[in-house]
Amino acid sequence: MGSLEMEASTETVREEENKKAEIDLNENKLGIKNVKNITTKKKKSKFHFKSKFHFIPKLGCMKLNDEFPAVSEKPDSDGGFDVEAGCNQKNHLIVMVNGIIGSAQNWRYAAKQFVKAYPSDVVVHCSESNSSMLTFDGVDVMGTRLADEVISVVAHYPNLQKISFVGHSLGGLIARYAVARLYQQDLSGKPGKENGECERESNRSFAEEKSKDKIAGLEPVNFITFATPHLGSRGHKQVPVFCGLYSMEKVASRASWLLGRTGKHLFLTDSDDGKPPLLLQMVNDTEDLKFISSLHSFKRRVAYANARFDHLVGWSSSSLRRRNELPKRRNLQKHAKYPHIFNEVVSETDKPQEVHLEAKIARGKTSEMEEEMMRSLTRLSWDRIDVNFGGSIQRFLAHNTIQVKTYCINSAGADVIQHMIENFVL
Repeated sequence: MGSLEMEASTETVREEENKKAEIDLNENKLGIKNVKNITTKKKKSKFHFKSKFHFIPKLGCMKLNDEFPAVSEKPDSDGGFDVEAGCNQKNHLIVMVNGIIGSAQNWRYAAKQFVKAYPSDVVVHCSESNSSMLTFDGVDVMGTRLADEVISVVAHYPNLQKISFVGHSLGGLIARYAVARLYQQDLSGKPGKENGECERESNRSFAEEKSKDKIAGLEPVNFITFATPHLGSRGHKQVPVFCGLYSMEKVASRASWLLGRTGKHLFLTDSDDGKPPLLLQMVNDTEDLKFISSLHSFKRRVAYANARFDHLVGWSSSSLRRRNELPKRRNLQKHAKYPHIFNEVVSETDKPQEVHLEAKIARGKTSEMEEEMMRSLTRLSWDRIDVNFGGSIQRFLAHNTIQVKTYCINSAGADVIQHMIENFVL
């Protein structure tokens, strides 16, 4: 009798185990099927740029990776993406812009660090409207594309109040053009006539006047560039790889067409409709675009520059200083907290007389054009951060390392990104 009961119990256990195994098998099959479906969807979602107006972000969130589980990524239809902590609404938009032949992925590391540091405040948009070969189309065309993209992104985040830009290399010039496109002066608070009198313009405080300026309808806060050729790349030792040799610089200038309209803009060889080179136009307000006023509207402007080993952008151009104003490299002192930051100069607040001053645009000699750009851009205050990757094997990739373009080969720049984040104005 006991033997029969034991056999029955054993048979019951076997049946339960068989059922469990069957359930596990079905779940595994279902999991494999789901993975295949997800993979298929990812392949189908690959985007090829067709129109500058296709910037409608998807509203769903997906996990970015397991390293920062609270960070989510919202892909755009144009191939870019927004990075934020969860799907809650934030009030500060950070637009990150890639350089020549780059993409949104170039800012992926920095974007995640931003959201990790300020999970409740920021949403980071890594732009993709100017990627790969599209970066040869010219600063003006790319700046307009970026402006259109920003307008679309802002429309999908109704709680936004502030905006900041971060650009690497050519991306800094693209951002400068875009903010001029997006610049608006809010006149809603302008005093009207009362009792036959109106308040004089000069009586209004400088701070009040500046606070009315908007970029894409938002309050502009930080404008940050990394290794950006603010003065262009035309001779005068602005491209270190040419070793300051006039013959090489001259050949490069004549071959600028190889980079399309962008090359002409960088080497100051463009003269559309008889106008001065675009980069010269971009250092003054024009009738249509307020290049200086839009830059001035930001609370803070920052220029990160490689003091050594950047073969593409000169230290003078990226830090907006004349060569005789650059500190001696041997006198640079390493920052105690950030090992690759060797010098930090924080400018004083802008003064009213530094704004909207007219200047005659010079043409012809490289030195004259460079001086005009320098004089106009430095009417505004800039925080200058000098970076040196000396001692690291990644110094030979300094131009990309300062941005941490790819973490596995540019990780030395992580402290520079951290410096930017910790000094960021919310």
